[in-house]
Amino acid sequence: MGDSTFRGWPHHLPDLISDATCVVDGRGVLTGWGLGARNLLGYRAEDVVGRPVAELFAHRGPGPPRLDAYTAAGGGPAVLRHRDGHQIPTVLWAQPWSLGDGHPHWLLQATREESVRRQDIGRALLDGLGLTSPVAMSVYDTECRCLMQNAALRRLSGVQDEERLGRTLGETVSQVDTSGIEEMQDRVLRQGVTVADVEVRGRVPSDPGRERVWSNSVFPLKDRSGEVFAVCHAVLDITERHRARERLAVLNDASVRIGSTLDLLHTAQELADVAVPRLADFACVDLIDSVFEGDEPPTGAVGSETVFRRAAHQSIVPGTPEAVADVEDVDVHASAPNSPFARALATGTSIRETVNGPGPDPGWLDGDPLRAEGIQRWGIHSWMVVPVRARGSTLGVAVFLRRQRPDPFEQDDLLLADEIVARAAVCIDNARRYTRERGTALALQRSLLPQRLPDQAAVEARSRYLPAGSRLGVGGDWFDVIPLSGARVALVVGDVVGHGMKAAVTMGRLRTAVRTLADLDLPPDELLAHVDDQVRRLVDEQAAEGQESGDATDPASAFASEPAIDAWAFGATCVYAVYDPITRHLAFARAGHPPPAVITPGGRARFLESANGPPLGVGGLPFEATEAELPDHSLLVFYTDGLVESRDHDIDAGLDRLRRALDDGCGDLSPDAVCDTVVSQLIPGPPSDDVALLVARTRALSDELCAAWDLPAEPAVVARARARVAHQLARWRLDHLVATTQVVVTELLTNAIVHARGPIQLRLVRNQSLICEVSDSSAAAPHLRRAGRMDEGGRGLFLIAQLSQRWGTRYSADRKTIWAEQPLTGPLR
Repeated sequence: MGDSTFRGWPHHLPDLISDATCVVDGRGVLTGWGLGARNLLGYRAEDVVGRPVAELFAHRGPGPPRLDAYTAAGGGPAVLRHRDGHQIPTVLWAQPWSLGDGHPHWLLQATREESVRRQDIGRALLDGLGLTSPVAMSVYDTECRCLMQNAALRRLSGVQDEERLGRTLGETVSQVDTSGIEEMQDRVLRQGVTVADVEVRGRVPSDPGRERVWSNSVFPLKDRSGEVFAVCHAVLDITERHRARERLAVLNDASVRIGSTLDLLHTAQELADVAVPRLADFACVDLIDSVFEGDEPPTGAVGSETVFRRAAHQSIVPGTPEAVADVEDVDVHASAPNSPFARALATGTSIRETVNGPGPDPGWLDGDPLRAEGIQRWGIHSWMVVPVRARGSTLGVAVFLRRQRPDPFEQDDLLLADEIVARAAVCIDNARRYTRERGTALALQRSLLPQRLPDQAAVEARSRYLPAGSRLGVGGDWFDVIPLSGARVALVVGDVVGHGMKAAVTMGRLRTAVRTLADLDLPPDELLAHVDDQVRRLVDEQAAEGQESGDATDPASAFASEPAIDAWAFGATCVYAVYDPITRHLAFARAGHPPPAVITPGGRARFLESANGPPLGVGGLPFEATEAELPDHSLLVFYTDGLVESRDHDIDAGLDRLRRALDDGCGDLSPDAVCDTVVSQLIPGPPSDDVALLVARTRALSDELCAAWDLPAEPAVVARARARVAHQLARWRLDHLVATTQVVVTELLTNAIVHARGPIQLRLVRNQSLICEVSDSSAAAPHLRRAGRMDEGGRGLFLIAQLSQRWGTRYSADRKTIWAEQPLTGPLR
């Protein structure tokens, strides 16, 4: 309304509820003229200001018009005269008005009769805004300048009328970014639509230390023709509602994010990440030292002698070193006895404190000047200390600090911190319990796996075992190298279904069964058949026990507990191979297991294909052994499916990756280097499943270390055999073993001649020990027994057992072999 002229009155006089507005002093002289009055009556301000208002009336009486006649509700009819002389019927409303100059004035507002309804609406709106509405409201004209505000807005903002009227919102408010609201007002003016519930943050002069949130709504004011002549701006203080919503969002986020793993440190870090920056500027979690080892935390008060370790921290300051430095001087460690940290741990209750004023004033800081100086230096003004407690025990303490955000912690913030720490404490305690169980399972697993591979001359073997990630826990993969008779060696790799302590125990049982059966020198296919029978028998026995102890009619009974230890063995896989360094033959059989790989000298990697039997315990198909002759220094690779199978690719793709990795120069590497190469290329990160890897380089025994003779089954050959044994031992420079070896040979040959038929073979092998073997075609097994005083026989095997460190019997397709081993250092005493 730039063409308006008012003396001593804001020049933006509202034409809110009328077509024309003017101001008249107590003498009836015009002192103010609005743009609407010019449009209605055709006079410019300079034409009428200073002239009597009576000149505007078409029918003038003997004196000036009585303005108090138009003060009734709704005003009264009046006919005004246009500048060109035509008459304009209007409704005139007069209102006493004060300009603050000590003189009375009248505010006159004239509305065409066809616009009377708008006047009534406007008056009701003004009455509502000024008197009855609890909502802070203001009205802005088409130039976005304030026409009026109600008492609720004055109380909310602390801005009086003289500071707001006639000005835009941006000219009035400086503590809040009002650009968005002014855009809302402009949009409502242009489009005539309502824009509701737009949140704005800021501070008010009456309480500058606390951030507030307001909900802003702008709606249009229209006349009967639908034209927008003003906008109404409503403001609601929703600070408490907004903060409650934020706290609820933090709580919901905590329930989703905290406890995603069973890793203790990761869980503590999730708690700190949830709190910063939405609740605190810095958060740290310190746990009792023994909790990291999975030990039980204390149930009573935590004293000052308890040792804490930092588990996690988070800060609004970028970078870990700065984040730690921010609170190094206010850490929980070595705090004063009456500090909030010590009190929270001693009582088990949360504590909230705030520094009021420019310097620290909590009483406990008087006795801790170093910590007080740190709090003041870093600008920390509010903190909360919350004990981390679960199941009646104290695990540690969580500390929340504010330094950048000026608002101190409130009681509702402490309740929120209590809630999220309580949820995190249960997850941390679960992680602690899992750490303890996992540590026990790992210790058990390590005790059940080979501590070191045995020394033997048949192969040079190395192994790797990689447990799965912490989410799955300890698994049941295993490997073994078992020395056998005749300088042979058994290579075993197996995989038990599932994870956890029971899987580890099952692995130990299967490994023990395989070692026990290996001592019987069974062929690979027969050995797996015996293991398969044992697994099925154990599972059947466990199932029968479960039916007797449980309610078979309850459908939920099958899920009431974990499978028993024996049930974990069902579906286990295994590959069992026997390598003979004298014949350079490899015999192996598989029970649902991936095939071994081999690299021959100068050749490329390939898989030794064979018929794959069913997993252990499944039954239904026999196991089939496969034999292969390997050149000296061939490389054998045994593994579990965790090496070649994952979520990213199937087992065929994994086998191809393994083959390419072995072709990448592994044929010339040591077994230890091959293990490192394969693991680095196929398992670059934490494995998703357990991985067991066994790599062996074959070593063939030369003919010079083996001597064999075919002998007829006649008593006379015993003397010739004794002579040949003495001659051979002399060539090997083992003269000190001649006497005992001749006794062993005599007893073995005599036993074969008496009890067997057909040709007999005598073989001596110089390995890490001296091996003496006698083979015959009889299937009768010799037995060690105690001979009576008058018995002439029955002492042969007893003598062999006394003179040898090991002895035994093994069977092949058509022959039986009795063997005995002596140490190379000399006869046993």
